[in-house]
Amino acid sequence: MTIQRLLVYIVFFLIPFHLVGKELTPIQKNYSLPKLHPEKVHTVSSKRITSRLLNDHFKKINLNDSFSNKILENYLEILDFNKNTLTEVDVKNIKFKWGNKLDEQLKVGQTQAAYDIFNKVLELKYQRYEYAKSLLNKKMNFYENDYIILDRHKLDWSKNKQELDDLWLKKVKFDELNLILSNEPDDNIKKTLADRYSNVLLRLRQTNNEDVFQVYMNAFARQIDPHTSYLSPRAAEQFQSEMSLSLEGIGAVLQQEGDDTIIKSLVKGGPAEKTQKIFDGDRIIGVSDNNGEIKDVIGWRLDDIVSLIKGPKGTKVTLKIYRTNNKKNYIVTVVRDKIKLEDRKAKLEIKTINNAKIGVIEIPSFYVGLTADVKELLRSSEANNLSGLVIDLRNNGGGALSEATTLSGLFIPSGPIVQIKDNFGNVKIKRDRDITMYYGGPLSVLINRYSASASEIFAAVIQDYSRGIIIGTQSYGKGTVQQHRPLNHMYDFYDDSLGYIQYTIQKFYRVNGGSTQNKGVIPDIKFPSMVDPLLVGESVEKNSLKWDSIEPAVYQKTSNFKLSELPSIYSKHIKRVKNNDEYNYLILKIKDSKEYSKKNKVSLNINVRKAENKKDDADRLKRINARQKKQNLKIFESIDDIPKDYQEPDVLLDEAVNITYDLASLNEHNN
Repeated sequence: MTIQRLLVYIVFFLIPFHLVGKELTPIQKNYSLPKLHPEKVHTVSSKRITSRLLNDHFKKINLNDSFSNKILENYLEILDFNKNTLTEVDVKNIKFKWGNKLDEQLKVGQTQAAYDIFNKVLELKYQRYEYAKSLLNKKMNFYENDYIILDRHKLDWSKNKQELDDLWLKKVKFDELNLILSNEPDDNIKKTLADRYSNVLLRLRQTNNEDVFQVYMNAFARQIDPHTSYLSPRAAEQFQSEMSLSLEGIGAVLQQEGDDTIIKSLVKGGPAEKTQKIFDGDRIIGVSDNNGEIKDVIGWRLDDIVSLIKGPKGTKVTLKIYRTNNKKNYIVTVVRDKIKLEDRKAKLEIKTINNAKIGVIEIPSFYVGLTADVKELLRSSEANNLSGLVIDLRNNGGGALSEATTLSGLFIPSGPIVQIKDNFGNVKIKRDRDITMYYGGPLSVLINRYSASASEIFAAVIQDYSRGIIIGTQSYGKGTVQQHRPLNHMYDFYDDSLGYIQYTIQKFYRVNGGSTQNKGVIPDIKFPSMVDPLLVGESVEKNSLKWDSIEPAVYQKTSNFKLSELPSIYSKHIKRVKNNDEYNYLILKIKDSKEYSKKNKVSLNINVRKAENKKDDADRLKRINARQKKQNLKIFESIDDIPKDYQEPDVLLDEAVNITYDLASLNEHNN
């Protein structure tokens, strides 16, 4: 599990609670909300967290009034992620009262300010959902040319109560319309939404003191860098549960934003990925219970959703998925299973072009034992007489640094692999000391925006040594190392855990001296990407460490690949993809996706939405039938006739193989 995935659990597993300003009318006290308060143990934990982050973090910070205001801003953003309940006046008043005080409070372990804000949040959040329930009595007009902005976190705060009321009216209207379009029975729609909002109200009443401390400490930690965090004792236990979910449940990493549960990533070889029907970015809006009935889970706590998804191996769980790129709902049944080790191991596949054998080794993660597995693949009979080799690192989020070092050593004679600088400025070099090159032929490395950490170290080595071509899209840019430490001391008399702190202690640098942080690895030949680098990646993360450089290590470039050969290979690539229908369709699809992202709004007109859905289905059917016709296969009459396990061709991998063949042909000609 990478550091990025860990942060998904520790920062977002709590339900965010939103704050409303003074303009709202007083709440009727007809419910029982907990009066949350700091516990004695929180004083100790707060002081130890503050001390550790100030003294041992790679990034030196000055905990002053300026930083205090930034912590408060981060706290408010977490509490009102989508800015649909907090007003400009609320923000101004809260900053005036607390903006310059949090720094001094953290140093002495005081957290009362966080609890005062949170208690008010809890109370007013409750009122907001009561208001949403009251709107269910209103008959909605779905024929107006109105729209809703789904992602508001970068927009300004609402100016007044009327703006907030308008936002919530659109939210309820949006929720109703989605149920209509998913063919929910008319007489069940109001009840479904009433239950949904009531579930949120119930969970607000179940909030505890640990929840507040968790959110507040992470508002502080995340203000330093995106990979620094605090795990409360319960969150640490939850993390272990999430690890079990990834390996024994459906194989999905979940993140919560507002009331939505988002699939952050799928575990390679896991049950969810094998369905070919669930994708990164999908939102889980319903989960089947023990009786098989799909429960609406919007607004649920993440740990409760996880409990519903988990279950014994071999049993089924049905998910209701909302896909944002086409605004549709899907029902997907997944058979729970343990992810078999062999499904997560490196695999070799042989592609044949003009009688030449091009090997493709797919590496899902840098697991312990990876180098030995790849070495065995290179020794196998299938790998005999390879003309070229592709290392596929797409969606590989990293893993063991030791494996990145030894794997790189299989492809170079010997030398430095990565430089590591600590928070004192000391630089250490990890080296490959094995003079044997286990594969010396034409080589390419395929990466994408989700290739991170150890993947970037490997790709950078191949590029810096001029050992091969890097193909794909700019990698993630995760060039830091974190340390995970308990807050308890050996001499403590506490029976229970105080939780854990994770913080950045080191930074990676390439052998050429440049950091992989923020910039990642830039491909020699760039491919189109469904992922917008302006929306995903370390450079997008708030407070991420900056790119910099140190002195290059002493290393000797190989003679396997010359940069002067790139123009010829690139020219062949451009000519080939120009007439590749699948490649050009991907470019068009990316263009449409980016245009949709820029709009950041969804129509609330039922006819517009139906027309959009109909067009999406027609476009997909036309594209698939064109492919079927080209391959002399059966033509599908309707979108419903397409097999559920239908797989799109991997056009980018195919082109990477072609490029590697071109490289191999060039090498053969030169020899």
